[in-house]
Formats: sequence, C-alpha cells, structure tokens
Amino acid sequence: MVKVKVFVTLRESVLDPQGTAVKSALHSMNYTNVADVRIGKYMELIIEEDSRNLDDQVKDMCEKLLANTVIEDFRYEVEEVVAQ
Repeated sequence: MVKVKVFVTLRESVLDPQGTAVKSALHSMNYTNVADVRIGKYMELIIEEDSRNLDDQVKDMCEKLLANTVIEDFRYEVEEVVAQ
C-alpha cells in the first residue's frame, strides 16, 4: 500500500479572500511580517497497489473530484506505507 498526500491550492491568478482575511487577522495580532497567505486543502489517500498506473489514477481522481481544475492546482507525493 502507498500513502498519497494531495495538496490543492488556488491558482495564483485567483483571488483568495479567505487567505486575505487570515493575513489581516495575523497583522492585527502583530505578525506584520506576514506578506501573503494562501489557503488550500490537504488530503491523504491510502491506496492498495494494483496493476493500474498509480500516477494516472491519482491525476484522474484529482481532475475529476479532488480539485476544481478551473481555479485550483494540485500536486501530490507518494510514500510507501510501512506495515506495523
């Protein structure tokens, strides 16, 4: 089995009102050195390996469900799950 860590973020060209609100709140807490905040999503998938190509599967999942590819970008990392 593998663990796939999926990171979904708004594209740079898309405004991020939630990130702007968090930046403003941080500034009001005297963290004025914070230049920008972008909010995203993080997901972990545990996938049992089979004969299908893992990269193709993960890209398909992201494009069809996990990310809105019109306004979001995604990237992922794959790591082996160590049995305990």
